[in-house]
Amino acid sequence: MNHIVTLDSRQEAALQAIADRFIARHKGDAVRALKEMIVLNGHLQERLDAVEGSRRATR
Repeated sequence: MNHIVTLDSRQEAALQAIADRFIARHKGDAVRALKEMIVLNGHLQERLDAVEGSRRATR
């Protein structure tokens, strides 16, 4: 998963707003928010892998 994304200033501002809301949802605890984000990303990666696997199986 080596993919570098470059954001323009508008995208950066939108990402910052989302990050601020996510941390606020965790009562300002950035470490707790980061841990949840890692877990969420893991679940999403598993789902993506499953979709990719089913695509390969149908080819």
